[in-house]
Amino acid sequence: MASRLQQIETDESVLLRVTHANLKSFTSDVRFSLQMSVESVKEKLWKKCGTSVNSMCLELYDDSGAKISDLTDNSIPLGFYSPLDGYRLHIIDLDPSSVTSGGWLEDTSLVEKYQISEEAYEKRDDTFRKFKEKLASQNPSAFESKISDNYMEELCANIKVADRCEVEPGKIRGSVKFVGRAESLAPGFWVGVQYDEPLGKNDGMVKGIRYFDCPPLHGAMVRPDKVKVGDYPELDPFDDEEDEI
Repeated sequence: MASRLQQIETDESVLLRVTHANLKSFTSDVRFSLQMSVESVKEKLWKKCGTSVNSMCLELYDDSGAKISDLTDNSIPLGFYSPLDGYRLHIIDLDPSSVTSGGWLEDTSLVEKYQISEEAYEKRDDTFRKFKEKLASQNPSAFESKISDNYMEELCANIKVADRCEVEPGKIRGSVKFVGRAESLAPGFWVGVQYDEPLGKNDGMVKGIRYFDCPPLHGAMVRPDKVKVGDYPELDPFDDEEDEI
């Protein structure tokens, strides 16, 4: 074992595809130093998926889907298992009360939502609907649509579903999931984006209409002029951490 550890160069790293047994939609390409201990790998993954280090089991699979090993010894460097770029690191959460269990992080239908009847809402005087009606009665021309149904259509010519993209402001990266008109939004063309990180506002549903599917808080509908498509691979927010042991 000692000779095997000596073969691990201090500057070597590997890019692994990470999946989670409880989070079916979770997948991420993460770069790890081969010098990192298995415990340090778990620490890095805990920040991404929410499974605690003490409850996390790791399995390593090769690029054909064959299981290589269980990473059971927290003190051993990752490089001991000889992972290669493209291998898959699978997370199993042993805590039955974990935030990842039961589908709570993915299925928003499990969350009880407050609802008010149309009759009760109509009786209230402090609603946005009443405020909008008051403004419209005072200045009707301000509420007439001045935006064409083809607004920004030409900017969508080079934007396709599945394109990788970067969205302004903030240079937020993600994948294009929808391109077209959105009846629940203002006239013109919109682009639906699934962000790599939970920086969005929805799960692909806007005002009761579903335009695409994605995890909660990863979806956003933006105008085409805010979207740049191209070679924008997913960023690892923890790349700046000290990975060397």
